Amino acid sequence: MSISNTFPKLHNAMWPGLVGKGDDSEPPIDLDTMLDLTAAADVNGTKFDGVDLFLADPHTPIDASDDQIKELADKVGSRNLVVGSAVAPVWEPVGGGAAMGSADDRKQFLEMVRKSCHILGRLKELGVRSYGVVRIDSASGVEDWAADPAGNTKLIADTFRQACDIASDHGERLAAEGEICWGGMHSWKSMVELLEAVDRPNTIGFQADMAHTLLYVMGYNAPEARLLPEDFDWSDGDALDGALTKVTDALRPWTIDFHVAQNDGTVKGMGSHDKTGRHCMVGDPNGRLDIVRHAGLWLNNADGSPTKAMQHICWDGCMFPNEDLLKQQTWNDILGAMINVRDAHGWSS
Repeated sequence: MSISNTFPKLHNAMWPGLVGKGDDSEPPIDLDTMLDLTAAADVNGTKFDGVDLFLADPHTPIDASDDQIKELADKVGSRNLVVGSAVAPVWEPVGGGAAMGSADDRKQFLEMVRKSCHILGRLKELGVRSYGVVRIDSASGVEDWAADPAGNTKLIADTFRQACDIASDHGERLAAEGEICWGGMHSWKSMVELLEAVDRPNTIGFQADMAHTLLYVMGYNAPEARLLPEDFDWSDGDALDGALTKVTDALRPWTIDFHVAQNDGTVKGMGSHDKTGRHCMVGDPNGRLDIVRHAGLWLNNADGSPTKAMQHICWDGCMFPNEDLLKQQTWNDILGAMINVRDAHGWSS
């Protein structure tokens, strides 16, 4: 594959400075610092193209005034970056509510989607955004969902359909991020069933994160969907590839947003965030994924041609320790891995 590929564009997530941080954990890292670290990353002259955002304090308030949105656009643009996707703050602690909760909960969920679409629309108008999606999840726990799987999946699907209406009105698309900690999205089978129940393929799709989807094949929180045995021998690469292929074949047709990541086959929770797939450093010796090769399962069709389903890909360093987040070499290493993924699986315009 030619190393002159210009797509997908390479983005860095800003929310590792926020998620899992706070009074009961490490302090948050401000947006300016995360932007500076991203803009300074360089591998033989190649740099990050943009960033993906979390629309919540203390980075970007969901009720941002127009002046604040303009200030955000200036912050990003002045660093020669653009904005791609953004995480809508659909969880109760940041103003949202469970997608399968009470009428008030669901109303708050939808209001966070509406406000997120507004901010992203203004960033388009201000010239710093031309692609990307609004990321959501069910904002509901797995145990709560399990009390009535069919009924709760139906409720989530109904809420997501209403969210699709809002997104469509704003010219946006939604991506549901499958994680083992979100009810109705906690297994690859449940994720497919939910997307099919929503039945809005032109408006909502799947956001795949390599750290989270590895936990899918392990059946964490969903043993009935397990594809690898509990005592799996990680040296059996063929079995791992087979399991990942089954998951990607099921979810790739829905995938419109993608996070490159590494995982060591374990989970991690931090601060207020429930346990989910642990995000590991690029060079973690315990990493179970071949980042470049396994990324191709998501980015390429079965015949090896690129799906071109998304214009950018993003690295998610969620819950990395601050000590690592604040090292410039961390982001240089991550950028290098992203470049390798694009060289192997990208395309030119």
